[in-house]
Amino acid sequence: MRSAGSLLLNTSHVEIWPGGLLRARSNQDARLLARARHVLRRKRDGRYLAIDLPEGVHALVPSLHTQPGIAEALGALETLRNPRHLPRTAQLPLHRLRERLDALGLDDDYGERTGLPLVAEPAWLAFAGFDRYRRPLWLHADAAHAWTRMRAAALHDGVAMDAVSGYRSHDYQLGIFERKLARGLVLEDILGVNAAPGYSEHHSGRALDIGAPGEPAAEASFEHTPAFAWLRDHGADHGFTMSYPPGNPHGIVYEPWHWCWQSPHEPAATA
Repeated sequence: MRSAGSLLLNTSHVEIWPGGLLRARSNQDARLLARARHVLRRKRDGRYLAIDLPEGVHALVPSLHTQPGIAEALGALETLRNPRHLPRTAQLPLHRLRERLDALGLDDDYGERTGLPLVAEPAWLAFAGFDRYRRPLWLHADAAHAWTRMRAAALHDGVAMDAVSGYRSHDYQLGIFERKLARGLVLEDILGVNAAPGYSEHHSGRALDIGAPGEPAAEASFEHTPAFAWLRDHGADHGFTMSYPPGNPHGIVYEPWHWCWQSPHEPAATA
């Protein structure tokens, strides 16, 4: 049985988090979050929009009803009253993708040039513990179970590994580009390290950046750790494969830390 306290409900503009997992940003936030059943969080910038209290929804911004996507989010909140009815494979539409690519000056040929497929966001994700930075780790439900089992199996073999990051929204991916561009990086260089919004495996909730305790995150040196050696030998047994090996056809640099889960009932990815 799914528990509403272990699910992140996803909508086009707003994420609905279970209470108790988000950090307070003021004393007033702390008092309200302590009582919250759920928190409505804007995906674009992480702003807390409203909280779901036992007595009803409490707005944290002026004119809550004018916020983009708020009606959709409030409607989705009602589905959490009975999370067993959530469809396992529901995905969000891709209708906002064009505006994100336009923001970066990317055309419709990007996917064709790279061979990267479009990746929709799940309509909900499962809590998979915390990453190395003590942030909640959200994954596709089956990927979350597979990650938990795989990490336990590695530890049984004396190998420790941790999650550096999991699910990312299209908006979060756009924010990565905007921050790097603001630091003076060139778009083409960023595209060698990060897939464009809408094309990252992280959007699916199936991809993980995996690290080893004491090792820097997302560095090629991960290749020389016991964690990588264990993943190379046993990752496929748990449904995880490395997405970007050396010389991959997508123009992405070698990422020994990036592993993606795939259901054994799905056809192998070709892109």
